[in-house]
Formats: sequence, C-alpha cells, structure tokens
Amino acid sequence: MTQTVPSTTQENLNLGFLAREAGVALIIKFGGILLTYLVQVFLARWMGTTEYGIYEYVIAWSVLLAIPAGLGLPHTVLRFISEYRMKEEWGLLQGIVRSSWLITVIASFLVSWLAAGVILLLNYYHPFAYATPLLIGIGLIPLQSLVNLQLETARAAKDVTLAYAPSQIIWPVLLMCGAFLILETSQNLTGNSAIAISQIALLVVVLFQLGLLLLKFNQEFPASKPVYKMREWLAVAFVVLLQYGCFIILSQSDTIMVGSILGPEEAGIYGAAVKTAEWVSFVLGIINIVAAPSFAALYAQGNIKGLQKLVSTVALWIFWPSLAISLFLILFSQPILGIFGSEFVAASWQLKILVLGQAIGAWCGSVGYLMVMTGHQNKSLPVFIYATVINIVLNAIAIPLIGAVGAAIATAFCSALWNIWLSFLVVKYVGVSPLVFRGLFQWGSKSEIGT
Repeated sequence: MTQTVPSTTQENLNLGFLAREAGVALIIKFGGILLTYLVQVFLARWMGTTEYGIYEYVIAWSVLLAIPAGLGLPHTVLRFISEYRMKEEWGLLQGIVRSSWLITVIASFLVSWLAAGVILLLNYYHPFAYATPLLIGIGLIPLQSLVNLQLETARAAKDVTLAYAPSQIIWPVLLMCGAFLILETSQNLTGNSAIAISQIALLVVVLFQLGLLLLKFNQEFPASKPVYKMREWLAVAFVVLLQYGCFIILSQSDTIMVGSILGPEEAGIYGAAVKTAEWVSFVLGIINIVAAPSFAALYAQGNIKGLQKLVSTVALWIFWPSLAISLFLILFSQPILGIFGSEFVAASWQLKILVLGQAIGAWCGSVGYLMVMTGHQNKSLPVFIYATVINIVLNAIAIPLIGAVGAAIATAFCSALWNIWLSFLVVKYVGVSPLVFRGLFQWGSKSEIGT
C-alpha cells in the first residue's frame, strides 16, 4: 500500500529540524568536499601541472555546458516539488518529475552533439591542443546535466543523503580508484585517461542514483495521474537557466580563459587555487541544501516574519565558520597549496584574492536562492547578466596583462558585485534582510518560527 505524506508545515517552520538536517548535510557535504579535494590533490601529483590542467579545462567546460543542457530545470524542480509537497498536489509533482528527466536527456544530447560538431569544425580549420580531450569528455555533458537534476529532485524530496552522496562521495571514490589502477598498470596517467575514467564513474553514479530516486518516489508519494503545466514550468526554467548559467560562467570562465590564453600548465596551477578557495562557501552550500525548500514554503504561506527569522538565523550559521575558514586559507595559503606540489605554491596570491571574493558571497547569505525560491527570479536576472559580461571583459583584459592573478581579481570582484547587488533586491522584493548583521541582533530568540 502506498504511503501518504504528512503535512510538512511544522517541519518547514521548525529551526530545530533544520538544524538537525543541516547536521546531516554537514557530514555528507564535508565528507564529499574533502574527498573531492583529496582526489584533486592526488590527480595533480600523479599527472603534473600540464596534464592536470588539461583535465581541469575539460571538466570546466563540461560543467559549463551542462547548464544549457539542463534548461534550468534542476532549480525549477527544487522550487515546484517543495511547493507541491506542501500543498499535497501529487499529480503535479509526478508530472514535473517525469517531464524534467525526459526533457533533460533530450536537451543534453542535443547540446553534446552540437558541441562535438563545433570542436571538429574548429580543429579542422585551426588545430588546437584541447580538441582531443574535449571530444573524449563530450559524454560528461549529459551525465553532469542528469546529476544536477537528480540532485535537486532528491533535495526537494528532503533526502540529503540521496542528493549528495552519489555525486560527491561515490563519484570521486570511483574516479580515484580508476586513476590509481591506470597509474599502476601503465605507469602513466594522462589528462585524456582521467577524463575517460571520470565519465565511466559518473555514468555508474547517474544510474545508481536514478534507481534509488524511483524507489523513493514510489514508496513515499501517492500514486497519481501525472498533471503537466509545461508552459509554467518552462517559463520559470528559462529565467533560472539564464540566471544559473551566468553564475556557472562566473565560476568557470576564469579557469577556461586562463587555460585558453596562458596554456594548460597555468590552468592547472590556477585550478588548485580555485578548488581551495571554494572551501569558504562550504557552509553556505550546506545551509542552502536544507533551507532553500523552506524559503519556498514560508513565502508561499505568506509568513514573511517567519521567513525573516529563518534567514537571519541561517545567516549566523554561515557567517562565523566562513570567517574562520577565510582567515585560515589566507594565513596558510602557501603550505595548503604545497599539498598539490611545490609548483602550485605560485598561486598563493591568486588564492588569497579568490578567498576574499568567496567570503563576501558567504557573508551576504542565501541571496540567490531567496530570489528564485520566492518567485522573483526575473528581478535578479539582470544582475547575473551584467556581472557575467563584466567578468568576461575584465578577464580578457587582466589575464594578458598580469596573468592568472588578473583572473582572480576579476572573478573576486564580480562575485562580490552580484552578491551585494542581490542583497538589495532581496530586501526590496522579498521583504527580508539576508545580511548577517540583522541576525546578530536576533540571536537567542525561539527556535520555532512565528506566524
């Protein structure tokens, strides 16, 4: 007999529940990020700066192209499934889950074929070193797209383990095991072989996660005839696609442009700084995992007071750990980068600059999610577009002039720009303050959010 799902209202309003969920997410996410970081360290040491730079270049492109391939559906699914669960609209829930998966498969394969055609055409007229690695890694695009979609689907279903464990724990473990096996058998690990191993491991992850998702939905949600609101979903997805696509361009364009302008060796060294700086936003990512669905639920109920209490509380949860991590990375930048290899210490200043940009983003809080989960994604879209254009222009100017340090400056500036800008928009349109300074004056209030 199919189980019915109890009302999630009290669950969404209870900060104690969110704290427990954040604790579970913290363990999984920390383990995944630490594991992924260690895999990057081992790959860098096993391959050297040039081959590691090739690998990072291809991975950056696959992450970037997975966004248009996903059509903005991952974050759209997160928003609407959270809303449909609260309202117990099971037909719509079934409809968006089924249609989003099918559309993502079709769109991602179209993007992959288009990308392969562009690579072959460019290489035919102007042969370039990255052509073969990019063609080998073309299969990462649909796999990354499906991982993104399935991750957000599991998040909306409030299963943090299913959302993150496959891609952030199982995938890096399989990748490292495969890379070690190749290294032991052939005594040589290249960027191309690492890319191929990464694809095989990610395929296993996608199939494993999909099977568990289907089992979960069949067991926990009532069997209902799917109801489709394709026009509404795709309208939201298109805006989210543009917004999130700009965000990914902001996060990946520096690595791609460093690799394209300065070569794979510089891309490898810079990539180590980028991966290390991402630790600053670690806590922000953890909090967003569990809080984003509650943003949607509280706003749908019109509970602005409760939403402000939630936002202020999680801002405090984010602020202090992010501050501590930032100071640690700045003070010990050289020893930390030295873990990758002695040649990676050259990225010390790049790391410090990137950390400052990440820190400002963390201290602004969950501004991006607040705009999307409350239905104000149209208002935030110009912010991402302007920041993306500025980022690309600044990188194009700064990298030839001052090298990878210029990429770090451009990226940090644009990251701070869009986070601060979005903070003002959250206050104006959502009606809450996302900044930590408000939360500092509300510390010690009750754990139940008022109505």
